[in-house]
Amino acid sequence: MIEGWLAVGALALAAFAFAVLVLKLPREGLTLFGAALVFGLAGYAWQGVPGQPAAPKQGPVAAASTQGEAMVEGRAALFDRTQPPPSYLLTSDAFARRGQFADAATMLRRGLAENPDDQESWLALGMALVGHADGFVTPPAVQAFSRAKAVDPAHPGAEYILGVAYLQSGEVRAARNVWAGLVANSPPDAPWRADLEAEIARLDDMIARAPMLQGQ
Repeated sequence: MIEGWLAVGALALAAFAFAVLVLKLPREGLTLFGAALVFGLAGYAWQGVPGQPAAPKQGPVAAASTQGEAMVEGRAALFDRTQPPPSYLLTSDAFARRGQFADAATMLRRGLAENPDDQESWLALGMALVGHADGFVTPPAVQAFSRAKAVDPAHPGAEYILGVAYLQSGEVRAARNVWAGLVANSPPDAPWRADLEAEIARLDDMIARAPMLQGQ
């Protein structure tokens, strides 16, 4: 089950990276495109059956590598870099691309000890910790996402990705609450606000109709 969610999340991030790096969408359209991917994943969380086999299964190493590649590219696409990323982030990304999430997290912790205000590195750490936990959102991962948010509260990346991670692990109510917090703290004219409000309403309806979600 979890492997299916990981594949879906990786696909969403890969699609976002494709839009940025290949299709060259204008920056003003990226947020809406990213939001659409998240909302589509939310719909899949309710209607899809990610654990249903449809084709020969990848081995664990290949699956982790595919997931790591998409994670790195999708995260990087969220940032408009004016300078090259720090060397420790590049090294961590190399580990993550191979599915070596524990090594990626170790490298990031070392770099963040000297560079604690790097938002992208905190976000990368949260994603690496989720990957290392086979898609489950652990307390250290939540802390890393919180640190990413604290560096730049106006940037929606940490809460978007944390919400996706919660959906991957089947924690629909937690995903709903994270996105609701993002809406509450977003400017009235934030380009993602209207769609996100609609998605939260849909999640609320899902929760109301599914007793197993009400106890989360």
